Amino acid sequence: MNFNDTLGQQLRLTIRDIADYPKPGIVFKDITPVLANPMLVNAITQVLVKHAEALRIDAIVAIEARGFIFGGMLAHTLNVPFVPVRKVGKLPYRTIAKEYDLEYGSATIEMHEDAIIKGWNVLIHDDLLATGGTAAAAGHLVQQAGGKVAGFSFLVNLSFLPGAEKLSGEFGVNPFYLVSF
Repeated sequence: MNFNDTLGQQLRLTIRDIADYPKPGIVFKDITPVLANPMLVNAITQVLVKHAEALRIDAIVAIEARGFIFGGMLAHTLNVPFVPVRKVGKLPYRTIAKEYDLEYGSATIEMHEDAIIKGWNVLIHDDLLATGGTAAAAGHLVQQAGGKVAGFSFLVNLSFLPGAEKLSGEFGVNPFYLVSF
């Protein structure tokens, strides 16, 4: 388990469940109440930074949209490039793309083709790990661009879904997360 007990408990109390979103049967883990608490945001950022420092990363790849929040803070604090991974058609330059399955359908994400320098160690960040499809797709984009996936970080892990196992199996690194549901 990869989380600080006190911080994990605070996140568990703060994250809001939204039933039947984005479709019936899904319980959405809403992190916006976390963002309303600057002290909690600071604590989260400190733990994520400490984890990232140990990986000796060259860049942060963050996944649209909630991954941008802490991904941007991490890149800024660590003084490394921030690389956005977005839905198809949202990036203005030439891109590489990866289609993937998620817990309630399928999607495609893109990254600028020149966003990663060959050989870079990259940390991929998003807010939530579910099936691992989105994060794995981002990992494959990093590899396609010549980078190495040094790690994955998340605020939330949905332990009843196979995301953690998928990422560790495909990339040989255990995902880091702060709380598991």
